Amino acid sequence: MRNATVSPMDRALLRDELAARGEPPYRAVQVWEWAARGVSGYAEMTNVPAELREELHRELPFSTLEVEQEQRARDGTVKTLFRTPDGHPVEGVLMRYRDGRRSLCLSSQSGCPLTCTFCATGQMRFGRNLTASEILDQALHFRRLGPVDHAAFMGMGEPMLNLDSVLDAARALPDLGITNRRTTISTVGWLPGLRRFVDEVEEPVRLALSLHAPTDELRSELMPVNARHPLAGVLAECRRYFELRRRRVFVEYVMLGGVNDRVEQARALADLLDPKVFKVNLIPYNPTGMYAGSTRKAIAAFEDVLDRARLPATVRLTRGRDIQAACGQLAATSTPGRGVERGFEPS
Repeated sequence: MRNATVSPMDRALLRDELAARGEPPYRAVQVWEWAARGVSGYAEMTNVPAELREELHRELPFSTLEVEQEQRARDGTVKTLFRTPDGHPVEGVLMRYRDGRRSLCLSSQSGCPLTCTFCATGQMRFGRNLTASEILDQALHFRRLGPVDHAAFMGMGEPMLNLDSVLDAARALPDLGITNRRTTISTVGWLPGLRRFVDEVEEPVRLALSLHAPTDELRSELMPVNARHPLAGVLAECRRYFELRRRRVFVEYVMLGGVNDRVEQARALADLLDPKVFKVNLIPYNPTGMYAGSTRKAIAAFEDVLDRARLPATVRLTRGRDIQAACGQLAATSTPGRGVERGFEPS
């Protein structure tokens, strides 16, 4: 083996490494298939020759990420803090639901450069884009804990700033049991990447828009990216996605007490969004230090306005709040004594 930084999740490099050793092409396929099934190491790959398994174990890391800490919430949510080979922190989340769903929240960057004011990740120092294998390694880690069936790119980072790696990882997820239709890629409205996504992605991957305000003025206060890419252009691309793919866009709207949760703002949101194109997820705010969350009464009143306007809307379940694994809480910090986006509720 010539490259000890390769893992089975970088399948192109794995093929090159095995080919250089004189192995037939199907060996790389075998190794990947075992990894996608959730095995914990090369020793379990029983149709791979024992000598090759031993060499792989010695020379080829099974994962590009090191697990630094793992925390488990009362509701069964698991949050894992990973570390890349060059020392950057990354967090991923596994959410377990009572109906049997097992949903992953995956990060595409270490930190995020777009500094949304309500998001803990935006308060971190930005590290770098993750490679496709580093994104996939998050999913593979949770696959080793059991079956998985949904995934959302709503963890640390803006996926449209790292679209090639995100798409490479997303296209491998069906091998783990996560179909394209159960995979969601979120964006705050980074137009260059969003346009590419609309133009180029033919797989039935879902699109989610992190919106959080019905006007440019308020959205720019909450999300500095809006000053560069205002609502009109972003929503036009979302409508184009619907026209081309005939799939609804999921709108994420975090409920901030006294900021964006008034009834008149709900009316403005209903006027802004076409019910045929958009479905709204109202997200109870998970404290990150800057805002107060909306009351249950305010959330119910907001949802009622959307319902009366026939704009599809649901209030998202909060998962993993007690371990800072819920929407907007990922900040890649170790928590002493707690064990070794952004939460997404699939619909």
